[in-house]
Amino acid sequence: MPPETIESRADNLERRVTDLETLPDRIPAIESQIVQLRTEMRGEFSAVREEIRTGDRVLGERIDENGRHMRVLHEDVIGRLAIIQEGQSARRRRRKNG
Repeated sequence: MPPETIESRADNLERRVTDLETLPDRIPAIESQIVQLRTEMRGEFSAVREEIRTGDRVLGERIDENGRHMRVLHEDVIGRLAIIQEGQSARRRRRKNG
C-alpha cells in the first residue's frame, strides 16, 4: 500500500475537523434527550414502585384472610376431635358397664 499523499492526508484531516465542528451543535439535542429519558424513567419507576406497594398490600390481605380461615378450620378440627373422643369414651363406658 503506497503512502498517503500530503493532499490526501490534508483532505482527511479537514473532513475530521468538519465532523468534529458539528459536535457542539448536536450536544443540546443529546442533553434534551437525556433529560426526557430521565423524566420518563422517573415516572415509570414510580409507577412500578406503586404497583409493588399495591401488590404487597393485596398479598398481606390474602395472608391475613388465609390465617383467619386456617384458625376457623383448626377450631373445627378440634371440635370434631372432641366429639369423636366423647363418642369413644361413651362406648368404653357401655362396654365396661354392659
